[in-house]
Amino acid sequence: MESAGEAGPAGAPWAPASKNEKEGSKRQSRREWRKVKAKALQLIHNMDLRTMTQSLVTLAEDNMAFFSSQGPGETARRLSSVFAGVREQALGLEPALGRLLGVAHLFDLDAETPANGYRSLVHTARCCMAHLLHKSRYVASNRRSIFFRTSHNLAELEAYLAALTQLRALTYYAQRLLATNRPGGLFFEGDEGLTSDFLREYVTLHKGCFYGRCLGFQFTPAIRPFLQTLSIGLVSFGEHYKRNESGLSVTASSLFTSGRFAIDPELRGAEFERITQNLDVHFWKAFWNITEIEVLSSLANMASVTVRVSRLLSLPPEAFEMPLTTDPKLTVTIPPPSAHMGPAPVLVRLISYDLREGQDSEELSSLVKSEGPRTLELWPRPQQAPRSQYLIVHFHGGGFVAQTSKSHEPYLKTWAQELGVPILSIDYSLAPEAPFPRALEECFYAYCWAIKNCALLGSTAERVCLAGDSAGGNLCFTVSLRAAAYGVRVPDGIMAAYPATMLQPSASPSRLLSLMDPLLPLSVLSKCVSAYAGGETEEDSTSDRKALGMMGLVQRDTALLFRDLRLGASSWLNSFLELSGRKSPRDSVPIAESMRRSVSEAALDQPDDPKGTDSLKNLTLHDLNLKSSSETSGTSELSLSAETLGPSKPSDVNFLLRPEDTPEEDEAQDKLSPEPLDKGRGICATFPKGFRPRRSSQGPTQMPIYSSPIAKNPFMSPLLAPESMLQTLPPVHIVACALDPMLDDSVMFARRLRSLGKPVTLRVVEDLPHGFLSLAALCRETRQAAALCVERIRLVLTPPGTTVPAAPV
Repeated sequence: MESAGEAGPAGAPWAPASKNEKEGSKRQSRREWRKVKAKALQLIHNMDLRTMTQSLVTLAEDNMAFFSSQGPGETARRLSSVFAGVREQALGLEPALGRLLGVAHLFDLDAETPANGYRSLVHTARCCMAHLLHKSRYVASNRRSIFFRTSHNLAELEAYLAALTQLRALTYYAQRLLATNRPGGLFFEGDEGLTSDFLREYVTLHKGCFYGRCLGFQFTPAIRPFLQTLSIGLVSFGEHYKRNESGLSVTASSLFTSGRFAIDPELRGAEFERITQNLDVHFWKAFWNITEIEVLSSLANMASVTVRVSRLLSLPPEAFEMPLTTDPKLTVTIPPPSAHMGPAPVLVRLISYDLREGQDSEELSSLVKSEGPRTLELWPRPQQAPRSQYLIVHFHGGGFVAQTSKSHEPYLKTWAQELGVPILSIDYSLAPEAPFPRALEECFYAYCWAIKNCALLGSTAERVCLAGDSAGGNLCFTVSLRAAAYGVRVPDGIMAAYPATMLQPSASPSRLLSLMDPLLPLSVLSKCVSAYAGGETEEDSTSDRKALGMMGLVQRDTALLFRDLRLGASSWLNSFLELSGRKSPRDSVPIAESMRRSVSEAALDQPDDPKGTDSLKNLTLHDLNLKSSSETSGTSELSLSAETLGPSKPSDVNFLLRPEDTPEEDEAQDKLSPEPLDKGRGICATFPKGFRPRRSSQGPTQMPIYSSPIAKNPFMSPLLAPESMLQTLPPVHIVACALDPMLDDSVMFARRLRSLGKPVTLRVVEDLPHGFLSLAALCRETRQAAALCVERIRLVLTPPGTTVPAAPV
């Protein structure tokens, strides 16, 4: 007789083994079903638009006829009604999508890069139709079966019908953009009142259907489980936030304690919509910083690459000299950051796969800032690696309001391993407590410090690459522009992943996708940009204040206190806030100013062009103290000339391609603009007679509609920079997402650089969301996209005529 826990080769297995076999068989069946479903969806996606529409309409009519014949029951009536709705929306959507697809190629960067918001919108609508087609086929094949789950299939069909209805509305909005914008333009170009009317109408659309059963339908299937977990965590966090448990004191386990949201997709979608519309930027700051919790950050580091060096440094706020690129014998003073908060240390993180010369020096060790039990990962080694020829300066994303280098450390460690290059990631101060230009000042100061002290970082800095994602991509461009304005060394290249280059709340085809994007809803994007611009409103409704809870009110009141102090202390901010060409009196600036004004402020504080024909001004940077390196005393002050953007109105800057260069686009626009958009008829005239999209039931969206004049500053919105500034940029490599609401930022910025003859590449990854770098370990698709970013960095670090730097063995 065999003992317990054993089984003979020919004998019957014990019960535990039987259970394991059953579970394994179930898992295998689920995997096979997912493969079959994915293959079926792929075949559907390969259909042309008309064939897909005709197939969907035929199936909808067949199912509608079947359920209409099943008697007067409520379920049969709803099924018949939903298939009638599918038929109606598909027939109305197909011609509109066809028109957009017919002109979408006119907005691509080039034939090898077929990507823009119009294409993305058509692709998303096709995805929704493909899901409905797949579900309709399933219903037609199984509707007579006793195992047919009527309620489940009805709920899915109703959810996707709601999504298709809203996508049809977005398609009509896209047609209106196409008819209103100048040829080649992707951003809405009406006057400010018309723009606000458009946005106000747009944000009233119902969004909950995209956050429930349809969550992430447009993305690759491997992303959807993560998005479902994220949405459950978000709505659970929202509940704790309302119960005065806001902030980072919330434990990781408390994020998933609301089981009702996990089992009820409709309830989760409605709550997700309420949160995105009504909670302020402090909530999103707290939620996005969840990854900073010690438990979660420790788990992330355990799963990431092990590096020899990971040290948090605190750079003292001391001015230093940098040589000019035009004449290295002359230097310019780099002042410490001072906007809004006064001089303060800048935190940076040094990451290196190998311990290199200089990285364990006493001088660098004196700058190390303690991080508690995981202060640094510095292992003793008998022999140091030589200094690298290369250096990467990294700016993290987070909407200018959240996250630090710790949040992005996992993929930065992978970069350090694969490239064998030291990486310096900047922990810049975050809005709303530290609005523009504080982050820019800190990033520029840290960049200059890294160039000057590269030996301490284990590098000779022969080649320097700026890299960043989202808000960090914006800072890559603006830091480079600022370096050129100062006359110091510009980086050798930029790798920007899904960057934000236009921070005005202007609609574009890709930004219409924010209606359904769970990672970047339009209201959240607008709140982050408003916070960065220093434009947080003080008029908060009673319901919002209740939703914040006590901790949230303390955070908000503290932020408002800092806001009042900075408005009183930073007199130069008035020059940004002038809506016209009026300037603040010269005597309003203290004579004994401790720190010189920023370049971006000086750029906007120049007298109007006497000719009045151009917004480009000649800026004299008289505050840049240029010293001869051989002098020991008697500083000589020189003047430099640079062009930048003066006080502007919406029409001051033409950041589009010239209309005379695009006759094909002119013709396409004429076909799609039978009538102008006027305020008398309203935006509702966008929709054809008889069509009405679904409206939100969550009340008015709490989001800023009018943009701050600061957003027109080229150091904040580099897409609006004049040509003379963009000419100073180094080679630019952009990696964007086809389904990202910020896609048009990348396309238009690349088109501007291409039109100026600047070296620029744009690679667009399919079916991934904004922020894929932070999801690099999630699936094969995100790993491939992250590897593409590494490849772009290699192109920057490769001097002409040399080989690409190899990863360490």
